[in-house]
Amino acid sequence: DRRVVITGVGGLCGLGTDAASMWKEIREGRSAIGPLANSELHDLEGMTGAEIKALPEHDINRGHLISMDRFSLLAVLAAREAMRQAGLSCDEGNAHRFGATVGVGGLGWDVMEETYRALLLDGARRVGILAVPKTMPSAAAGQVSLRLGLRGPVFGVNSACASANHAIASAVDQIKLGRADVMVSGGSDAPFAWGVLKAWEAMRVLSPDTCRPFSADRKGLVLGEGAGMAVLESYEHATRRGATILAEIAGVGLSADAFHIAAPSVEGPASAMRACLADAGLNAENVDYLNAHGTGTKSNDQTETAAIKRVFG
Repeated sequence: DRRVVITGVGGLCGLGTDAASMWKEIREGRSAIGPLANSELHDLEGMTGAEIKALPEHDINRGHLISMDRFSLLAVLAAREAMRQAGLSCDEGNAHRFGATVGVGGLGWDVMEETYRALLLDGARRVGILAVPKTMPSAAAGQVSLRLGLRGPVFGVNSACASANHAIASAVDQIKLGRADVMVSGGSDAPFAWGVLKAWEAMRVLSPDTCRPFSADRKGLVLGEGAGMAVLESYEHATRRGATILAEIAGVGLSADAFHIAAPSVEGPASAMRACLADAGLNAENVDYLNAHGTGTKSNDQTETAAIKRVFG
């Protein structure tokens, strides 16, 4: 059974445009939530979110940029940072052993918004020739593959808020099954489009100010944009090249509650946590930190708390 380790990380969000600056802001207790300044939100006013105010400098040329929606660009920037930290690059001799899985909660919303406005409001008869490859949920994984030269297993994963976790779990499987030695994996989303925000507004789950998970005065969730990517390697591959190992993925747990499309049950997440512990060969008392979903909605926080207590006491 092949062990899987992490040798590089990269990311950007409203807190910062690289992993180090994001971690610094997190440790200092800073929040990226504030009024949205996106000029493409049209008549929407007073919306809050965790927005990236300015992208980092990069050398991706215009010819490549025109084939990417924002969520794909964020994934590529994060993936390149992760690969730099890992000290890895692809060549003809190893590219087929490198792959990528990227989880996304939606798709290329910017292009989708532009396309519908052009057709329905501006009277356009045609849409951009790259509309389909820019909007498809697998575009982010494909662009990471293209920009890094990865020729192994490459695919997108789409399962709402669990997308990035499922992408990483899928990457672990590719390595354990011997299909790849290295997988670049994580998640990316850029949901700040008029239609998307109107849809979330209709669900009555958006907070008017900030997100307060597990707080008695919580008012809902806050949307954000960003990407987080990690380089996963087999332990043998990492040690053979003398890589610095940041962490090991000890176990994975997956489940579905078959209960409701938007409201989880207690048993669904509890089952996933128990499966993860079993896969890792650990007991609940071995766990020092648990990263909750913590949406800040009345329903989720209550259900998630009950699920955590059911597994961890």
